[in-house]
Amino acid sequence: MAPEGGALLLLALSLGLGLASAQQTLEEVPVQPDFDARKVEGRWLTARLAASHTRLVSPEDPLRLALHSIGTRDQDLEFVLFWMGEGVCRGVNVTVHPTRLQGQYQGALQGGGSILVRFVSTDYSSLVLYVRFEDGGGGGGGEVTSLWALLARRMPGDPRWLEKYLEYVRKFQLQEAPVFNLDARCPPPDA
Repeated sequence: MAPEGGALLLLALSLGLGLASAQQTLEEVPVQPDFDARKVEGRWLTARLAASHTRLVSPEDPLRLALHSIGTRDQDLEFVLFWMGEGVCRGVNVTVHPTRLQGQYQGALQGGGSILVRFVSTDYSSLVLYVRFEDGGGGGGGEVTSLWALLARRMPGDPRWLEKYLEYVRKFQLQEAPVFNLDARCPPPDA
């Protein structure tokens, strides 16, 4: 999977996983009440990932993206990701902008496509994140991919948050994906 394509899928997350026929509508995906973006700044570890397309979790070509951190810039959020390939580790920054719904952000991706990010639930030590990516298929008819991630400030995370995350995996019939946390194997990309 190319770095640009991988970054788009992770945050379009980028962090979805499940069957195409089980795609959720945005109305079904909750958003954290009273979400405070400043409290999610900093380093995050990915505890679990799930997606809406089985090809993203295939042993032959898994999603090889890792979230490093989340930052704020004015009202925007910046996700610092890494893409791993054969002998390559490349940093990717994805910036999203707030929507009218608190806890929801959107943006355009380099090379076409759009990304929508929802902070589903958080206590700011653990976080369930939903990312929806629509590729640049023109006219809004592109393929939609959903990514769900359970993030934690440290490992192992709180088991109550794992159960909450697994409820979403079951509800939306998602496919679990391998997790990549790239501590000390890649330097952060330049800001």
